[in-house]
Amino acid sequence: MKYGLSTLLLLVTFVCAQAQSPIGVWKTIDDNSGEARSKIEIYERNGKLFGKITDLLLKPNDTLCEACEGDKKNKLIVGMVIVEDLEVYRDYWKNGTILDPESGSTYGCSIWFEEGKPNELQVRGKHWTGLYRTQVWYRIE
Repeated sequence: MKYGLSTLLLLVTFVCAQAQSPIGVWKTIDDNSGEARSKIEIYERNGKLFGKITDLLLKPNDTLCEACEGDKKNKLIVGMVIVEDLEVYRDYWKNGTILDPESGSTYGCSIWFEEGKPNELQVRGKHWTGLYRTQVWYRIE
């Protein structure tokens, strides 16, 4: 009985953790207009989370990242990995980066869920000055 209860609690914890996974497709919202802006697919690779743009909703899908630097300069935004290297830490993910294709700027990134809201992903970009901005991304099912 004691082992059965422990196993059941472990299984429930595992199922709840899986339900809170950010892996999937998310809709971003434009801060100014409030319109849906893009779709981002978050996926896991080698124990870390990454996110790539799969669709632009306010611009043509052949839009290039003119403001980007390095190997992303003048590349298609659709298909571009903009969230990189997020590591799990307790009940959220941190130590990653996020690229803003509009400005070409890269920021530190962390993501998490607010309690009871598994379909709303909190995405925070943090500048090296300590200033940050948090957006809510919405799960597409």
